[in-house]
Amino acid sequence: MSTRVYIILTGFTFMVAGLSVSWHWVAWTFVILVPVWIVTLTDSIQQEHSLRRNYPLIGRGRWLMEILRPFVRQYFIESDLDGAPVNRMFRSIVYQRAKGDIDTTPYGTRIDTYQDGYEWLGHSLAAVNVEESDSYSRVMVGGPACRKPYSASILNISALSYGALSSAAITALNRGAKAGGFYQNTGEGGLSSYHLEPGGDLVWQIGTGYFGCRTADGRFDEALFSDKSQLPNVKMIELKLSQGAKPGHGGILPGRKNTPEIAAIRHVSAGIDVISPSMHPEFSTPIELMEFVGKLRQASGYKPVGFKLCIGRRSEFIGVCKAMMATGIQPDFITVDGGEGGTGAAPLEYSNSIGMPLREGLAFVDDCLRGFGLREQITVIAAGKIFTGFHMAKNLALGADICNSGRGMMLALGCVQSLVCHTNRCPTGVATQDPRLVKGLAIEDKYQRVQRFHSETVRAFSDLMSSTGIRSIAELNRTQIFRRTSQHEILRYDQIFPMIESGAFLSAPYPAQYAELIELSSAESFL
Repeated sequence: MSTRVYIILTGFTFMVAGLSVSWHWVAWTFVILVPVWIVTLTDSIQQEHSLRRNYPLIGRGRWLMEILRPFVRQYFIESDLDGAPVNRMFRSIVYQRAKGDIDTTPYGTRIDTYQDGYEWLGHSLAAVNVEESDSYSRVMVGGPACRKPYSASILNISALSYGALSSAAITALNRGAKAGGFYQNTGEGGLSSYHLEPGGDLVWQIGTGYFGCRTADGRFDEALFSDKSQLPNVKMIELKLSQGAKPGHGGILPGRKNTPEIAAIRHVSAGIDVISPSMHPEFSTPIELMEFVGKLRQASGYKPVGFKLCIGRRSEFIGVCKAMMATGIQPDFITVDGGEGGTGAAPLEYSNSIGMPLREGLAFVDDCLRGFGLREQITVIAAGKIFTGFHMAKNLALGADICNSGRGMMLALGCVQSLVCHTNRCPTGVATQDPRLVKGLAIEDKYQRVQRFHSETVRAFSDLMSSTGIRSIAELNRTQIFRRTSQHEILRYDQIFPMIESGAFLSAPYPAQYAELIELSSAESFL
């Protein structure tokens, strides 16, 4: 039907409606039909959208369906195993544990246990009661050069910046951390009053923009860093080299979320897009990286200092390990982020196609540290899609000592995965700076949910460990996790990720799978 016919029919409808009803309703006819006629006419003459030009008014239905599609799919179509990036089954278990609801499931698993990739934990006929061990919950972080080691929970809040998240969300997370005895990673957005005032433990993350400790031209300000890093709430310092959601790309804070308050905390201008540099301007080689780690450790009063990265070129990390050996400077911890990591804003290509997934990256880092004889001195932290006790068990078996969860903690706050984090329109007040939406997040209720999610997930992990007969977390290793790799083959993690002997990288002959990487790597250059 042509545009002309649409307009004629609309006008005709208007005239008939005006003649066929009492004069009492003529005004209402104008109110309803005149705007419809104006929209129809506007659509027919605009040149931006062909669909609206050819099908005025009705063509707008496409945009309405696009808006409603995610919500219709999530609430009416998805099964428990559907939904991305976090499926409904894991969202539900987080909500249940955060609220203190029953978290058991009826009638057996809904997972196809014969599907390729299915994984499970091997239990023992010599299972123990969970009360027989109290060694599951905390890990001491701090190497030989650290004077103020920190006792960390095995589950903590991953890097979430104020700016990406609202003031209410940051406050609730920190209060939850204080109540539950675990730490909150600040993210690269700097230290804010919402991190500090509740009094929970903090890991201060320093990114390439040096937010909160930067000079006017964006370089590192050692004096400013020293003052803030020695605050009692700040327990550890994390230097962010890269993150899983956008490795090799600086952090992104859209201008619509960059309020004057956030800009003041970060020492940047308000209202503009803030994109961190892709790499640190303070160092350019593995040796310089280690020297910078030493500088941060000294300036912080010798608190634990480490770095976070997503593995890209494997030879580069081996070069970093060589730099540790050459300088005698080692980080107190290394946080390994997977390519499946989350963020409020990232280019699609980075989220989908750059960065090693967590399990492979974690096993690789553990192997390298063992190969250079450094593993006992450095704590390894895993970050990326950790929602359950089994997720924790898999990562700890592969080589982690501690787990960080970001999206799990956001879900505990009330996030409903509406996938509008980057638009400043988060409907739950978690990932927005709009005061009208932020006020909907009730801190008093949400911090308790964060604390409950943490405690219930750690309890679930402890239950799993007791079922394996393990009395100490040090006994958990790659031999205890199984994966179906095909319909005819099941392998243990140690068969998929073979263990490396301590010191195997110190002299030739090197393990075959790493020999070329060791030869290519250098402490003098990342490339």
